[in-house]
Amino acid sequence: MITLKYIKDEIQKIAEAIEAVLEIDVTIVDENLVRVAGTGIYVEKIGKKVNGYSAFKKSIIEQSNILITDPSCNEICKECYSRSDCREFSEMCCPIVCEGKSYGVIGLIAFDSKQADRINKDHENLINFLGKMADLISNKLKAQIKAYELELEKKKLETLLDSMDKAIVSIDVKGNIDRYNSKFKEIFKLSNPVCSENIFNILDFMGATPINKFEKEKSYSFYYKKGKYTLRGIYNINKIVLNNELKGYVIDFIDKKDAIKNYNKINKEYKIMLDNIIGESQIIKNTKSEALMASKSTSTVLIIGESGTGKELFARAIHNHSQRSENPFIAVNCAAIPDNLLESELFGYEEGAFTGAKKGGNLGKFELADKGTIFLDEIGDMSLHLQAKLLRVLQEKELNKIGSNLNKSIDVRVIAATNKNLENMVSNGLFREDLYYRLNVIPINLPSLRERKEDIPLLIDFMVKEYAKKLDKDVEYVDESVLETLIKYKWPGNIRELQNIIEYSVNMSSSNRITVDILPSKIKQKPKNQV
Repeated sequence: MITLKYIKDEIQKIAEAIEAVLEIDVTIVDENLVRVAGTGIYVEKIGKKVNGYSAFKKSIIEQSNILITDPSCNEICKECYSRSDCREFSEMCCPIVCEGKSYGVIGLIAFDSKQADRINKDHENLINFLGKMADLISNKLKAQIKAYELELEKKKLETLLDSMDKAIVSIDVKGNIDRYNSKFKEIFKLSNPVCSENIFNILDFMGATPINKFEKEKSYSFYYKKGKYTLRGIYNINKIVLNNELKGYVIDFIDKKDAIKNYNKINKEYKIMLDNIIGESQIIKNTKSEALMASKSTSTVLIIGESGTGKELFARAIHNHSQRSENPFIAVNCAAIPDNLLESELFGYEEGAFTGAKKGGNLGKFELADKGTIFLDEIGDMSLHLQAKLLRVLQEKELNKIGSNLNKSIDVRVIAATNKNLENMVSNGLFREDLYYRLNVIPINLPSLRERKEDIPLLIDFMVKEYAKKLDKDVEYVDESVLETLIKYKWPGNIRELQNIIEYSVNMSSSNRITVDILPSKIKQKPKNQV
């Protein structure tokens, strides 16, 4: 909180000016009755508190001017502890008020009859004069309070910016830097202050982005290099507009690797663990036990199972139980990405590696998964050409980007998954035998839903509650006839198909339960007609 002591040097000058004009001693105290300025005998008392009850206290509390012509008989002075040895002949007090609050008082003190006569005879003019001096102090106090508030807001803003995970900088319309947070200097390895520097001179990758282009686009990817240090990420541009006039931009920079790590930390409480995988059948218990053992290792895991059995769910659980759980989990569906794009997606590329390559190149999924886990789903759909590159990464623990002659060391745990018979594919020359053995170090076979039918009631109960909540429906359970029908069904699509059926049924239900008439016709067919 701002008090008179923050402007005590200026207040002392005002006190000396008053004394010089009036030739009467002056003392100024704050709201706590501590002297902040004074002349004559009060100079050596600056910083000390006024003893006992006094006219000063009354003036501060009541925000009123006080004139004491004879301290020996004045009612106010009767309460003063120093009355018996008081040397004052007369006294005048004028409160210092700012924005309705008392901050102190100016005291004009007479120590002889001549000074007392002047105060008593000319008190109206003197009160008016002291009032103007109090207003002068009040105005200086206002300026100090405003400066303090601005400094406080600045400090809050700096603390806020420094607490953010993003690197942030603000620039004017010409690109000159006026503010930045500590993360900005950290990620770009800037050792010197950069205020007033032009951002295009500091970050060369922005030189290719004319500032007038900021009007049309908002987000860009970037590549930064300083010596051996390299950084890839994304930056977002936001305009600063005041009274419909563009004043500058705020730019935030995100390191791609940091973004993934932070995402994992934020979502830690939602991570899939093996206990979250529903099932009490012996076969699923055994599978979860195998997965837990696999999580303690760094060896490659191959998850084999039909479509819809939860291969990615198990892969995530293995990662989340491992010592790599705080680091990235990157999932890639090898069947969903065209072969000509999958190589650059997995291993990345350097700038100029091919037509359309991004400036600065691009990080591959293996680099993004460094120190973490990469999940290669549908590995059986990978071409022989890419199988050879993947084998080399597994053997050497190094990768070679497209367009680069340099090898980069990586530390990635690989979990692969397939719904195909890789042994048959090896026999038919469709899958590399050496890669198969590299992947199949710890095989985990996921049971189909047909093999764990005793888990169907648990799964249905969970799914009904989840979809009822999601769809804002009052469905609570399924009829016994529905349960019998669903248990008899063969489930070629496994758990994914069961989810589909339950979501459909919850949507179609008009009561608090799912009845057999709601089920799709294919589910109600007799077993001999089932797939």
